[in-house]
Amino acid sequence: MSHVRAARFAAVYALLRAAGDLADHWVQTDHQATNKGQHDHNDGQSSAAGRRACAAHVATYTATQTAALLIGSRVLGVRLRPGPAAVALALSALTHYAADRREPLHRLADATGKANFVRLTDFGMNGAYALDQAFHHTVETAAALIASA
Repeated sequence: MSHVRAARFAAVYALLRAAGDLADHWVQTDHQATNKGQHDHNDGQSSAAGRRACAAHVATYTATQTAALLIGSRVLGVRLRPGPAAVALALSALTHYAADRREPLHRLADATGKANFVRLTDFGMNGAYALDQAFHHTVETAAALIASA
């Protein structure tokens, strides 16, 4: 990896990560946060409502990351190719949707020996949130590698 590509990767990762935190914690509405994980098999919940809330959240999440990449790369003088940047944003969006519907991430945690941790809500810790964020950070790293090509 060239020094230029390494610097581009670092810039893209920082922009995606900062925008991701902003989108997850400030841009996301309370309605989206509380409803995006709804599923029909849970009493009083609706899968359709969950899908709508999650899609709305992912739309604003992706728009926030897109704005960060467009503005940040311009301010930093970092040239990004549109194709790889679009693929990176699509990867971030699609995986964010899957994780935020909650059950796919719980199944992944169960399959990898993290069943107890993903359900931990004690000792000042929320395992599902910690695993969710770690998943997003990992995907954003892959997205930054793609976008920096």
